[in-house]
Amino acid sequence: MTPTRRTLLGAALGGAAVAAVGLPAIAATAAAWQLKWSPSARTNGLGAFETLEDDRAGSHPAASPHIYATGDNWRFNMHTVDRDTSTDRQRHEVTGLRNGSGSNYLKWTEGQTWRVTYSMYIPSSLKATTTFTHIMQMKQPGTGTSPIVVQSLRRVNGVQTIELKLFEGDILVGRTNLEPLHNKWIDVDFQIKVGNGSAGSVRWILKNGSTTVVDASRTGVDTFLADRVRPKWGIYRSLGDTSGSLQDCYLLLSNMRGYQLV
Repeated sequence: MTPTRRTLLGAALGGAAVAAVGLPAIAATAAAWQLKWSPSARTNGLGAFETLEDDRAGSHPAASPHIYATGDNWRFNMHTVDRDTSTDRQRHEVTGLRNGSGSNYLKWTEGQTWRVTYSMYIPSSLKATTTFTHIMQMKQPGTGTSPIVVQSLRRVNGVQTIELKLFEGDILVGRTNLEPLHNKWIDVDFQIKVGNGSAGSVRWILKNGSTTVVDASRTGVDTFLADRVRPKWGIYRSLGDTSGSLQDCYLLLSNMRGYQLV
């Protein structure tokens, strides 16, 4: 079966109606968000995730581990010498939402609606680039599969931005300037209805303290390839940047939560 494509969310999934900037108000529903995942970096460490991709090519063992829990945060370190198995890029990422051990991880399947919220610290050393720098992805598990949704740091006409796109068709959901968000904790709220063809939707909210800097949605989009959808976090970037922005850097995540609309 030919894999299908994707686009983003507009259904404000549960709760009161929300008027997204530039979008029509979304009606409230009787459904509610149910907390399914609430790990602690201090207690669960890397056990909070389904899999770990830490220097899988063994390019920089002296700096290992590149991904680890420190206090209440998960930290991802990236060095300019680090290489992925494809040597034109770098990757240190975690995948999935694990509760306990073994196969006890959450599976996002077609027809379901999920939400992840977390706090993120992007230092000024982690810059937007002219090629891809992804810090969150939604993917079908397995090697060689394309992303479905990407949250990325991208230079647009020389300006550093953070954006969310549907990968297929390069469909922009939302974008804002990155530099005002550097060196501070910002809050992410990402929602996805896993749907084939035009049955999917996404919503992306970024907050800087009490200020909402992005609240963008897409409906009638494809957010499913096959099997299931699995989130990824970390730093995954191309070495093809032409702006001189690649340098040693890191990313911090905290207060990670996962909800299902039921």
